[in-house]
Amino acid sequence: MTSKSSVALPDLYEASIVELQDGLVKGHFTSVQLVKTYFDRIEEVNSKGPALHAVIETNPIALSQAAALDDERKDKGGRGPLHGIPLLLKDNLATMHEEGMNTTAGSYALLGSVVPRDAFVAAKLREAGAIFIGKANLSEWSGMRGAWGQLKGKVPNGLSERGGQTLSPYYPNAHPSSSSSGSGVATAIGLAAGSLGSETHGSIVYPSSRNNVVGIKPTIGLVSRSGVIPISSHQDTTGPMCRSVTDAALLLNLMAGPDPRDEVTLHQPGIVPDYMKALDKNALKGARLGVPRSFIRNIKIIEEAFNSSLDVFRALGAEIVDPADFPDTEELLVSKAEKLVLDVDFKVDLNKYLSELVDVPTGVKTLAALIEFNERRAELDLPPPFYKDQSQFIQSEATQVDDAYLSALAEDFDLGRTRGIDATLTQFNLDAIILPTDALAWKVTAIAGYPLISVPLGFWPDDVELLPTTPSSVYTQAPGLPFGIAFMGTGYSEFKLIGYAYAFEQATHVRLKRRAYDGAIPRTQLTDIIMKS
Repeated sequence: MTSKSSVALPDLYEASIVELQDGLVKGHFTSVQLVKTYFDRIEEVNSKGPALHAVIETNPIALSQAAALDDERKDKGGRGPLHGIPLLLKDNLATMHEEGMNTTAGSYALLGSVVPRDAFVAAKLREAGAIFIGKANLSEWSGMRGAWGQLKGKVPNGLSERGGQTLSPYYPNAHPSSSSSGSGVATAIGLAAGSLGSETHGSIVYPSSRNNVVGIKPTIGLVSRSGVIPISSHQDTTGPMCRSVTDAALLLNLMAGPDPRDEVTLHQPGIVPDYMKALDKNALKGARLGVPRSFIRNIKIIEEAFNSSLDVFRALGAEIVDPADFPDTEELLVSKAEKLVLDVDFKVDLNKYLSELVDVPTGVKTLAALIEFNERRAELDLPPPFYKDQSQFIQSEATQVDDAYLSALAEDFDLGRTRGIDATLTQFNLDAIILPTDALAWKVTAIAGYPLISVPLGFWPDDVELLPTTPSSVYTQAPGLPFGIAFMGTGYSEFKLIGYAYAFEQATHVRLKRRAYDGAIPRTQLTDIIMKS
């Protein structure tokens, strides 16, 4: 191994997958040393210190897997850019039971359950050489247990009975935002090289925005959902959450593709492109981007940062059409169709997932059984006042596939696709749509099933008021909390959107302008582990 005194090792707070792979190839460090370093970093901040609760559990055989991949590299060479790279998976993505990690959606109801196999995306990444060092915390059941909301009286996002309350690393006791919160927090401060989240209704892009990372929510059908604990077969997708557009594109390259167990992926239009070829600093030159101004409401500070960013786009050669409002904006904002679709889909799709498990020690094999399980142990799981809330479960259990459901599904596609994104792109002759991630960017792409990418845009100022002012479990507004900008397009437009996001990222480097608060930054680096070797 090259002497540590002669090599500048990557800082794991910001290290890219490319940098880490380069160090592994050159023998500056091993995958075993990399996994050990990440384990120590998790130990520092997950339950100790700031207690961010970003990781539910770590992989008990990750070190032996890393050693095997190190040996394989010596004997046969590397598999590619993910060989020996440690990643985290949201705790709704199945990993093979023999590995020793659970797949529970944050609930004790599935603790010890036996999945039939890796989730398809996990299998693809594992085949590429990735090491899954742990499962990231999340909103329990991806936010589908209790009434939708963030504060007192409702189950907060980022809270699960197994993992506790995830917190943002950018302000003490700050809300991490949405279901894939553990994936966003862990990636933000370098607890892994990158992570996977899932999105039904903002759960990749929103925590990416709040935690200063890049998140890609793919088109429904580009990436398989098989082996992922579901909410809705019409809206669910998995996607990468990384510190850079480059890393996110790299993971998406390896995740995308058809899966016989997920029929919608069998209808992909042609061969999946190489998203790494979209990484062009000049991608915005000549692009025509629209701003749906009527979606941007009650977020003055974020809107000001967004407005300033428009000059960056212009300087990079883009033409900005502002406003380029959706013809059905008001209908989109008041429609109840999505809620009805998700209520029904959750019952149907969860029952299917549970029925396919090899074993469930708790006996929970249906949504009805899950409700009963939680009733029996209500005061043992979530902390008060949240522990009794199963309102969303109960609503879903009472639903059925009927004419109202089918009409709601048709309404979603009409509002999101036909008269929404596609109509706006056509009316204004746009290549893509941009707006603050926090400006409901995720709502319309959720019901349309279309792609969305969030990239860091800015931070709340230091003099901003802490909110809520009344006692609460978490702050939803605080000094230094990040926010992002979203790139939206029609179905399967990821290549174009990645190019635009990359060009903006490279021109601004917003992520590097503010680090997490000092107590939330792990101190352990590769040098510390190498010195012990």
